[in-house]
Amino acid sequence: MARSGRPRGFDRDAALDSAMHLFWEHGYEGASLLTLRHAMGDISSASFYAAFGSKEALYREALTRYLDRHGSIIDALDDERLPPRARLEQALIASVAVQTDVAHPTGCMVTLSAMISSEASASTRALTRIERDATRQALRRCITAGVNAGDLDPGADVAGLVALYDGLVLGISIQARDGIPAETICAAIRHAMAAWDLHRSAPSNYGK
Repeated sequence: MARSGRPRGFDRDAALDSAMHLFWEHGYEGASLLTLRHAMGDISSASFYAAFGSKEALYREALTRYLDRHGSIIDALDDERLPPRARLEQALIASVAVQTDVAHPTGCMVTLSAMISSEASASTRALTRIERDATRQALRRCITAGVNAGDLDPGADVAGLVALYDGLVLGISIQARDGIPAETICAAIRHAMAAWDLHRSAPSNYGK
């Protein structure tokens, strides 16, 4: 009788973790179904499709898990307990800490895994684009909060600052993957924060 369903010992949660790390390390296209099944515990094709439905569906789940555990700086950028400048700097530094941690693949899964891929469907590529857009919107909210709080000049170039810090967020991923030390990237963040200071108005009492 043909075996169906999951083999004994199949741990869906652990398998999803393995898939997340594989997509994070090799990208959507670089993680073949055979490689995924092997990394997920040498599960059969039948078990794979029964548990996850498709490679694209698995990628969606893996991306959600990545964002929940490692990937998003949006909460930090929206943390109104801190002044906007501090939110931004701390969010960037925290991102460096995550992306240079060798306990898991370096870099950012959102930036690296599906940005350029001939195989990935448009809907799969759109998942990471949506997340990058969400980060840009959070950066805009944070910088606009700086203007509203009086820390940044009312005429500050918000769009330009968003583009600057968004470029830094994306660049952190590439530099982390290339092995640039965390302290070097953090030094770049300090230089980038000087752009905020150039747009400052009178000292702010925000948060006091």
